[in-house]
Amino acid sequence: MRKLLPLALALVLTGCASQEQLTVFGAASTRLINDSLVQQSGEDIQFHNAGSAALVQQLREGAPADVLITANEATMQQAEDAGLVGTPKAVATNSMVLIVPKGNPAGVQGFKDLGDAVVVICDVQVPCGDTTATLEKANNTTINAASLEQSVSDVLGKVVSREADAGVVYRSDAAAAGDSVEVIEIPHADEYPNRIMAAVVDQSSHPDQAEKILNTLGSQEFRSTWQEQGFTPQ
Repeated sequence: MRKLLPLALALVLTGCASQEQLTVFGAASTRLINDSLVQQSGEDIQFHNAGSAALVQQLREGAPADVLITANEATMQQAEDAGLVGTPKAVATNSMVLIVPKGNPAGVQGFKDLGDAVVVICDVQVPCGDTTATLEKANNTTINAASLEQSVSDVLGKVVSREADAGVVYRSDAAAAGDSVEVIEIPHADEYPNRIMAAVVDQSSHPDQAEKILNTLGSQEFRSTWQEQGFTPQ
């Protein structure tokens, strides 16, 4: 019996080690769903959250990943055109809002009335900046931004820290910031939502598990997670 114990222990350890870790490249705005995705997919996941354009560029340069999640369709299309991913799936949408620090110290009145406020937005090369530019046109206004950030989390950080008087972020980011910011609705924002896209990376070493993650993101069970974090599930 004692001779069998080491063998049994070895089998248990082998079983524990059999679950391979997957790498998910996720848009900065989707960092909010990371924990729930691990729990509901049952997979061991390492997340790398950054601006969508930066993630695609890293894939172009050969960075290893199993799943790509972008903040809009256009950026995912770039990855698809470059042969970096398989067929993408729309999993949720997100819309933009204007945020100010708690108490609104600069007295910002709205998207079209920013006055002399220090405003930060995303660079037009990234999804949050592209949509911000669209909303500027829709509202016949131009934002004189103090800085152009490479991810929405950078915009959020500058408003929360009061380095900026206002910023344009996704509704999900505003929700995550809680009482540290106040939300001002942007006219026409609901007409121009960003569609969150997910796809299996072509060079994934674990395509079956990666596909499972995609299925989880689009599942009925995951809808409540999207909603809780300020997204609208597809």
